[in-house]
Amino acid sequence: MNYWRLQWIAYCTIVRKEVRRFTRIWVQTITPPAVNALLYMLIFGGLIGSRIREVDGFAYMDFLIPGIIMMGIITSSYGNVVSSFFGTKLQKHIEELLVSPVSNTTILAGYITGGVARGAAVGMIVSLVAMFFTDLRPVHPVTTIFIAVLTSIMFSLGGLINAVYAQTFDECSIVPNFVLAPLTYLGGIFYSISMLPPLAQKLSLFNPVLYMINGFRYGILGISDIPLWQSFAVIMVFIVILGTIAMTLLNRGVGIKP
Repeated sequence: MNYWRLQWIAYCTIVRKEVRRFTRIWVQTITPPAVNALLYMLIFGGLIGSRIREVDGFAYMDFLIPGIIMMGIITSSYGNVVSSFFGTKLQKHIEELLVSPVSNTTILAGYITGGVARGAAVGMIVSLVAMFFTDLRPVHPVTTIFIAVLTSIMFSLGGLINAVYAQTFDECSIVPNFVLAPLTYLGGIFYSISMLPPLAQKLSLFNPVLYMINGFRYGILGISDIPLWQSFAVIMVFIVILGTIAMTLLNRGVGIKP
C-alpha cells in the first residue's frame, strides 16, 4: 500500500475514534461546558452585568460572551487530548500504534484533530446558548474561526504533553487546575485590561491566554486590548514550541515506551 495512503487511513481512523469517544459520552464531554457557560452568563452577565455599565462601548453581556466561548474551547481541547492519550497509554493501546507503520506525525495529527473537533463542538454549543442572551454576530467571521482553531490546536498540544508525562489520572488534572484555570480567569474574560492599574496591565501581557481571548473578541465584536497581529503571533509561537516538544517526546518514546 502507498505510504501516504496508509498514513491517511491511520489519521482518519484516529480522528474517527476520538470523535466517537467524546460524542458517545456527550453528557460528560459536551454538556458540562454548556452548563458552566449558562451559569456564567446568568450570574456575571445577567446579575452582576446589570450593575456594570458598558465596557468599551458594548453591554457587559456582549463583552463577556466571546471570553466564555473561548474558555469552553480551551478547556475542552486540552481535556480531550490529555484524557484520551493518557487512557491510551495506560491501557497499553499506544503500543499497537508504536509497532505499526504509522508515523508519529500521523499519531500527533490525529489526536490534535480530535481535540480541535471537541473544542469546535463545545464552542458551537456555547454559542447556541449565548443566543438566548444576545443577538451578536461575528464582525470578522474568518478571524473568529482562525483564532478558535489555532487556540484549540495549541491547547490540544499542551494536553498531549501533559498526558505523556502523567503517571496517574490525578496528574492529568494538575495543569488544568493550577495553571490553565488561573491563566484563563486572568486572561480578560470578565474585564478589559484597560480597567486594571498600570502594573497589572503590564503583568497581564505575560499571560498568553490574554492574546487568544482578545483575538477572539476582536473577531466577534471588532474590539481588542491587544493588536490582532500580536494575538496571531503569540498563538503561532506557542504552537511551534509545543508542537516541537510533543514530536520530540513521541520520537524519543518518553513516557510511552518501556
